[in-house]
Amino acid sequence: MSQSLERGLAVLTALAAGPQTLDQLAQRLGVHKSTAMRLLRTLEAGRFVRREDVHHYRLGSTLFDLAHQALEDLDVRDIARPHLLELGGIGGHTVHLATLEDDHVIYIDKVDSKHPVRMYSRIGRRAPVHCTAVGKALVADWAPQQREQFAEQLTYPKLTANTIDSPERFLTELERVRAQGYAVDRSEHEDFIHCIAAPIRNHRGEAVAAVSLSVPKVLLDFDGLLGLVDDVLRAAGGISAELGWQPTDKRKES
Repeated sequence: MSQSLERGLAVLTALAAGPQTLDQLAQRLGVHKSTAMRLLRTLEAGRFVRREDVHHYRLGSTLFDLAHQALEDLDVRDIARPHLLELGGIGGHTVHLATLEDDHVIYIDKVDSKHPVRMYSRIGRRAPVHCTAVGKALVADWAPQQREQFAEQLTYPKLTANTIDSPERFLTELERVRAQGYAVDRSEHEDFIHCIAAPIRNHRGEAVAAVSLSVPKVLLDFDGLLGLVDDVLRAAGGISAELGWQPTDKRKES
């Protein structure tokens, strides 16, 4: 690495802690003030640094633009994969990663169950939002008006005896998901399967995907499934953190 580049990065690292004076930066770099000034002028020309007042410098807008673009370019599937494998290894159950596509969810990754009894699913398969845990997790945090409009446009096919079959019931369920931080599918999509899911958030706190555990009822009863909620939340939180989300960034309740 060239000396100038190394020094420039050191300046940016120093300014990440807050505004600094020319004297402070020169001392940190171990260079004369004239050398530090030349670096600052170069960084300022590219808007990597801006002068806050006569004496202080701070990070400039270019860095924030680059950081934003880097976060936007993160691939949730690549980031999620190690977390999905870890979650699947806990009990050997099926793990899904899903995103929203119009009024359906689409499975974009999967870790297969290690048990002989398992659910049928495949990457690329679509499923209804109203009767899947991942679907509920993806839309529960929307603003009330957006949730209501979405609920009204769904058709609510009755896939099992437990399937939610009206906008009113779906909205009530979303309020429950919103309050508890995770979603469940109590054999609403398939008779012999129940699931739990949690949202994955990006750096803006938006639910961009959801992770779920799907377990045949013959292998684990519902109380046993709920015993794995913390594991699912931990996986979702780990993926979200790598996408830039921090709990303090959560949007205020609508």
